[in-house]
Amino acid sequence: MNASGSTKTTPLAQPSDAKAWTVEKAGALYDAPFNDLLFQAQTVHRKNFDPNKIQLSRLLSIKTGGCPEDCGYCSQSAHHEIGLKASKLMEVRRVIAEATKARDAGATRYCMGAAWRNPKARDMDAVVAMVEGVKALGMETCMTLGMLDSEQTARLKEAGLDYYNHNIDTSERYYNEIISTRSFADRLDTLEQVRQSGIKVCCGGIVGMGEEPVDRIDMLVTLANLPEHPQSVPINMLIPIAGTPLAEAKPIEPIEFVRVIALARIMMPKSHVRLSAGRTAMTDEMQALCFFAGANSIFVGDTLLTADNPGEDKDTLLFRRLGIEPMDLEAQ
Repeated sequence: MNASGSTKTTPLAQPSDAKAWTVEKAGALYDAPFNDLLFQAQTVHRKNFDPNKIQLSRLLSIKTGGCPEDCGYCSQSAHHEIGLKASKLMEVRRVIAEATKARDAGATRYCMGAAWRNPKARDMDAVVAMVEGVKALGMETCMTLGMLDSEQTARLKEAGLDYYNHNIDTSERYYNEIISTRSFADRLDTLEQVRQSGIKVCCGGIVGMGEEPVDRIDMLVTLANLPEHPQSVPINMLIPIAGTPLAEAKPIEPIEFVRVIALARIMMPKSHVRLSAGRTAMTDEMQALCFFAGANSIFVGDTLLTADNPGEDKDTLLFRRLGIEPMDLEAQ
């Protein structure tokens, strides 16, 4: 207690200007007493979103395996022997059928991912048709296809693509420990190209890959200091996959993961912070803390690309217990 008899808390000031964040300022938040950090995160969240609404997204792998990149966490890399057979690009009509089922089950946003370093010219007509078809269903659209050139970006914008996902994965310092076939600068270049085209940016990272806390903080500083905050920030908890270099990575502690979610919410107050990969390893209580810390979007469905994801029945039960409802498209 302080001299006035009130409970002492740590002041948690936050920069209000773009590019104002430093690792030191963000680190002070990350290291604050847990209750103080969550209080500020929930306060920021309530100023910008309905705290009891969660955006439901669905992710479909439209081209699986055989990727030439060597990302150490990824089951789809051709560099890793995990027994995953590479597939061809999915037919447009099948993608639209899957999107229709997702919409009818309550998803308002549909994300499509291809295991490519970058799309080939021969594939762009089909990709554009997928975007147009999903848009016609009344859903938001998101694609993750690797690096893009200016012509591809323009075609996706013209087709009506709402979001483009391209994660930076981790801090610039730790990046080369995870990936050698694509530079950190390459990722930032793609993000800037997407932003300038008018497509919304979906960009986050993965924690639990052996990085230090400062790397998690620095990753969020990079995102918060972009010319505009990513409109969507997916935070993934590593799913260790046998046969990949990170198969034996030590899991991140649950409280540390919640700190990352809270820091993302405070630093990017108007962004959707998505609780992404790794939810199968989270207890209901851990997910509830993440929602309190400011996560307001999840992927629904039984799979996330090639990894398991909690089933929709389990998510529905958890939402009912927490008094949470799906966000409608107008609120997004």
